[in-house]
Amino acid sequence: MANTFKNYTDTGIGTSASTSYTVATSTTAVMIGMTVANVTASQIKIDVQCANAYLVKGAAIPAGGALSVLDGKIILETTDTVVVTSDTASSADVIISVLEQT
Repeated sequence: MANTFKNYTDTGIGTSASTSYTVATSTTAVMIGMTVANVTASQIKIDVQCANAYLVKGAAIPAGGALSVLDGKIILETTDTVVVTSDTASSADVIISVLEQT
């Protein structure tokens, strides 16, 4: 079983749900970090869902600020997704750090 550390990014997230990460077939992933940055000059609110459950809902991020979404590790299984939505168009960038086990 191979273990590989990887970063995934998603930029320009807006009011449509954006799938920022999907666990590949025959893979288990440990999400070890996730940061959402506000790239606008105004406060935004974001939702983050993981495997169809909210990690945060309506979390405010100040202009030019960032939010570290995780307080611990989360185990993700094949086809699980991480979905991010903002209340403002093209307002958020995301980086997700995972350990993938194949």
